[in-house]
Amino acid sequence: MEITISALKKYYGDKKILDIDGLSIEKGKITGLIGPNGSGKTTLLRIISGLDMDYAGTIKYDGSLLDEGIYKKMTLVTQKPYFFKRKVYENIEHPLKVRKVNKAVRKKKVEEIMYRFEIQDLRNKKGHLLSGGESQKVSLARALIFEPELLLLDEPTSNIDPVSIKIMEREILNFNRETKGTVLIVTHNIEQAERLCHKIIPLDGGKVVE
Repeated sequence: MEITISALKKYYGDKKILDIDGLSIEKGKITGLIGPNGSGKTTLLRIISGLDMDYAGTIKYDGSLLDEGIYKKMTLVTQKPYFFKRKVYENIEHPLKVRKVNKAVRKKKVEEIMYRFEIQDLRNKKGHLLSGGESQKVSLARALIFEPELLLLDEPTSNIDPVSIKIMEREILNFNRETKGTVLIVTHNIEQAERLCHKIIPLDGGKVVE
């Protein structure tokens, strides 16, 4: 999914948070958003995801404005993910269930992605009782399972161990290679951005830095 942003402005009260004349996120590529705290990275991600509609400007998704059909083709992974008070297996399965995927297919996909993320031992643990690192791995697995056309990631590997970071980076790359899904990732880690991204976009003071 290609994202095209035109004349985007976002205010909190009198303070301008974002001021982007034009920006394109290339279809089928991994794009990184980097910049200091307060530069507008997470706000931009929330706007693209449809969670924040209070802005001026235009955002198009493959040439169309946001609607329910487009919304169902994308997902946002936040720094502090929300889980149902159910087992990890059920939380990961949920995106497939709401899309009415056959039960046997759901089971196969959930088992496969838990194996790839090395989280089989968490299958019966309640989602809301996961540790920080566990929750970030489960959240990414849940996001990838339905193969979104647009994957939005907000600091997906912050404050987790190096082994888990390696697993998550591997699966982000695999997702992009296997499905050609577009990925937009916010990170403070320039080394991570260089490992993962086809293109890196710096933000500072709500503007794209050339």
